[in-house]
Amino acid sequence: MNPSDFNRRKFLGVTGATLAVAGFPSIVRGQDVTKKVLKIGLIGCGGRGTGAASQALSADPDVKLWAMGDAFAPAITNSLNQLSQFGRVEVPEERRFSGLDAFQQVLNSGVDVVILATPPGFRPQHLRAAVEAGKHIFCEKPMAVDVAGVKSVMESAKLAKEKNVSIQHGFCWRYAPGVREAYGKITSGELGRVISIYGTYMGTPPKPLQPGMKKPDGMGDVEWQVAWWNNFEWLSGGPIQEQAIHTVDKISWAMGDVAPIAAVANGGRAMRNDAGNVYDHYNVVFEYPNGVLCHFGERQYPGLYGEVIDRVYCEKGTVICPSAPMVLGLDGKKREWMYRPQDGAEQNMYQVCHNEFFAALRKGETINTGEYMAKSTMLGILGREAAHTGERITWEQLWNAGQDMAPDTLKFPDAFPIAPVPVPGVYKLV
Repeated sequence: MNPSDFNRRKFLGVTGATLAVAGFPSIVRGQDVTKKVLKIGLIGCGGRGTGAASQALSADPDVKLWAMGDAFAPAITNSLNQLSQFGRVEVPEERRFSGLDAFQQVLNSGVDVVILATPPGFRPQHLRAAVEAGKHIFCEKPMAVDVAGVKSVMESAKLAKEKNVSIQHGFCWRYAPGVREAYGKITSGELGRVISIYGTYMGTPPKPLQPGMKKPDGMGDVEWQVAWWNNFEWLSGGPIQEQAIHTVDKISWAMGDVAPIAAVANGGRAMRNDAGNVYDHYNVVFEYPNGVLCHFGERQYPGLYGEVIDRVYCEKGTVICPSAPMVLGLDGKKREWMYRPQDGAEQNMYQVCHNEFFAALRKGETINTGEYMAKSTMLGILGREAAHTGERITWEQLWNAGQDMAPDTLKFPDAFPIAPVPVPGVYKLV
């Protein structure tokens, strides 16, 4: 999960004309994917990567898991043990790659489709490399952790269009049948104009460092931080990006994926007291055109009340999602509509995502969701940066920022000091 030759700073200077010339034959152009057995490469073998691989294997009978890569070899073994139930797992020792360059080895192993599920700090670089290699891509959320990363993703999406390479995203709630139907009532205008939104993602911290935990003697800074990546902003983007980005994405979805104006926010560390530098709660107000204010509340508090609920207030009713999607009347009580699952229809949103991805590949259709998946990622960064700075940050300011949290050339033994926990009024958006 580390770059070899690629540096995203260099890539951001490439012109569109250069990108158009750079193409390799894509899978769609060069091979008949409507008939061939597709070889899948898994890059990032943790829980989400393993889940995505199982969904890919379930989506199409003519796919096989061909190669796997992770920063740490034990993760590959654990993932293989979980995926052994599938008869189409053909990953011998020579196609199991560990270390920070594992992604490139997977891409070079003869795969047709790759699943990108490493810590998101590596996502822009891996996406670029996969597009350049002409592989179709499932790209897990979020797509970046900083401004430079989002800009890189946007350029990779442009390159993918030139090469007929498909990019499918991991904003899974957009594939939940009930949520889709409910949000369809919003985006179609059936419920009138969106007046306001309150979305929550209140959960518990994944794999938190414990107070007092320190890097073991003899281990490099980078290796230790990658092992505990959720706790470090340059790898995870913080809880808004790594976990609650789903709620942020649904705010964008309900607003028609238009650009916001600005955000104001607050946040901090109320319960965390560890060596990491991520906050454990945020409250954000996104300002949209026509006076629409979208509120977002996130926290990672262990053992306390939790909820993940979208409340989208429209002129003709209120949509409540994602569990038991429904529309309430203007009194906020009468149920005007509730989702009724169709008999026999796939309801698992993760599976629907992969079913549609592979069905499109078999038809020779190119999916490219790069632009809006980058914008949703940037929306999360907007809220985070407003909280960290204590300032009102505009969408334009953010896109003009040069924020880049880490170089693309880090290796496990490298020294890489942990950035201070952001203090509003002191921390600045670069």
